[in-house]
Amino acid sequence: MFLGTHHPRLDDKGRLFLPAKYREELAEGLVITKGQERCLYVFPIEEFQRITEALRTAPVTAKAVRDYSRVFFAGASDEVPDKQGRITIPQHLREYAGLRRDCAVIGANTRLEIWDAQAWERYLADQEQAFAELSEEVLPGVL
Repeated sequence: MFLGTHHPRLDDKGRLFLPAKYREELAEGLVITKGQERCLYVFPIEEFQRITEALRTAPVTAKAVRDYSRVFFAGASDEVPDKQGRITIPQHLREYAGLRRDCAVIGANTRLEIWDAQAWERYLADQEQAFAELSEEVLPGVL
């Protein structure tokens, strides 16, 4: 489970330090791909394989499944962190997420998300009030 917010910086080569507490879990490899709201999703290999299986069983006759799968897989990049815990974020993914220098890496349960720091702050400012005012269950019986 991934939790918290971290603020690493991209270096001139497009590399980013992973949060130290997750480096061991991601040491064998990970997949970075396009996420919603112009962030990047970072999945451990095992979680990416689970999602791949779920999408494999979805009906290819459903246009939404085809569209999502194409963007999700075409933009994906498998990476292995270096000995210092850095990953290289490919240029096309940096452009998609608008990553410049300052980033926010947030825990999002089974994945990490990488955001441009300013984009994350704007998103959070827009969402926190709605979160505080939720009056119905998001997950019935759970929350």
